[in-house]
Amino acid sequence: MKKERVKQEYEKITSVLQNNGSGLLTGINRISAGKMALCAGVLFLLSVAPLLWLGRYNVMCIDDYDYGRQIHDTWMATGSLWQSILTALEQTGDFFMEWQGTYASCFLMAVCPMNFRYETAFAVPIIMIGMFSVSSFFFGRQILTRWLGGDRQRAAFIMFLLLFMFYQVMEAPFEGIYWYNGSTHYILMEALLFFLLTFVSENIWSEKKGMAVCRCVSATVIALIVGGGNLVTGLQAEILLFFLLVYALFMKRKKTVYVLLPFLAFTAGFLCNILAPGNTMRAGLDTDVGYSALTSVLLSFYYAAVFMIGWTNSFVILAWMAALPVLWQIGKRSEKGFRHPVWVTIGAFCVLSAMFTPTLYAVGMVGLSRVDNIIQMVFYLSLFFVTTYWMGWISHQGKTGKEAGQRFGAFLESTGNVMTAVCLLLVLLVWTLTADKNTYTGISALRSLGNGDAAVYYEEAQERHALYVDETIADVIVEPFSRKPALFAFEDLSTEEDNWLNLSVAAYYHKDSVRRKD
Repeated sequence: MKKERVKQEYEKITSVLQNNGSGLLTGINRISAGKMALCAGVLFLLSVAPLLWLGRYNVMCIDDYDYGRQIHDTWMATGSLWQSILTALEQTGDFFMEWQGTYASCFLMAVCPMNFRYETAFAVPIIMIGMFSVSSFFFGRQILTRWLGGDRQRAAFIMFLLLFMFYQVMEAPFEGIYWYNGSTHYILMEALLFFLLTFVSENIWSEKKGMAVCRCVSATVIALIVGGGNLVTGLQAEILLFFLLVYALFMKRKKTVYVLLPFLAFTAGFLCNILAPGNTMRAGLDTDVGYSALTSVLLSFYYAAVFMIGWTNSFVILAWMAALPVLWQIGKRSEKGFRHPVWVTIGAFCVLSAMFTPTLYAVGMVGLSRVDNIIQMVFYLSLFFVTTYWMGWISHQGKTGKEAGQRFGAFLESTGNVMTAVCLLLVLLVWTLTADKNTYTGISALRSLGNGDAAVYYEEAQERHALYVDETIADVIVEPFSRKPALFAFEDLSTEEDNWLNLSVAAYYHKDSVRRKD
């Protein structure tokens, strides 16, 4: 009798679980693409909220002092924003003739917000995350919808998921989020390039002439700015704009002028950048020796493969798997041809590889963290775009297509939203339960906020600043930081007065010397 009762209870529990499980799966599969995009957007915002909150404790650092000294002096002497801007322009001209040709970056680095008010460093992560995430989102959605034929809701889901993934595994978060000069020179310039490509691409596809003219003017202005930025973004821009121009010439001839004007503006700016007299003078002082042009190009392919492997960790793989069913739906529903998946893959790899070439040619090395941030993002974008293209190619093969590909497509089709939900759950588990809480940026930022590292660091930074602005002190000796957020990985002052950073801080605040206590 007891055995019968146990058996009945077991069958009842099993039945309840089966019914509830079936209902749960049905509910997951009924979630619309729009709601999925909304959930992914909320996840992304929640994941970067700690990074923005940590920005509350950000301060001026490294060569922000070198580029901002003259502008800070002008502001302190006159209180005039216009006079400060004129000083920034004059300094940019001097740099162009004597140090480096990146005129747009030099100007933007000169007008660092902290030159006008020291406490405004909190704005740096807001600007950098805001510009880069918004530009990446619209650029990626443009590719997924206009070029690959997807719908806006699924494209939005993919881009929010990609942005969430990127910001959690970002190669150098301090240099791409909190350090003004480093993030301005690379992250901000790459963001402007994404806006530029979005405008040019939209003009190729759009039929609204009035808006096309506005986008063309905007793209031309942005092109001049990007042309005066870093050479990694510059080379990438030259390649992509050239291919867009060729595509317009052969496929959208009436739209050629909308691509030609930004292309010419960028090329003119880029030539001014690389041919600047300051580059020659700086090369004469630089002891680093780069590779030849051919060797740099060949090594670029090797390093691209090496870094791609390094950037493809378990977190990225799970996020990519979560996107696969959605990418399959985009490809399957698209009316595009998807006839050249191999060539598209090779092209994406070549563009990515080209981003390693400038540093190999100039200084004979790769792995500069602030450069790697933008290459990493281009890799993730390429990964998702190329995967979408292959999904489209597989889904358009029909009965004569490759059997293995069709079976894979059928599997993705059968999973509905369940595979996406399961993989996202695993992503969240890896994200939150990883033993080293500094592995992922959002969790690391929360940890630094919760344990007081950020607050203590900021208080000690303010104490240093009080010494810097004290006119009665000529030789400043500061205490070492006792605590610091893990994400704030930057070079601190040295115990030696003649260290370059010590000299920069001393010049900025007009001190005889600045050093850190032993």
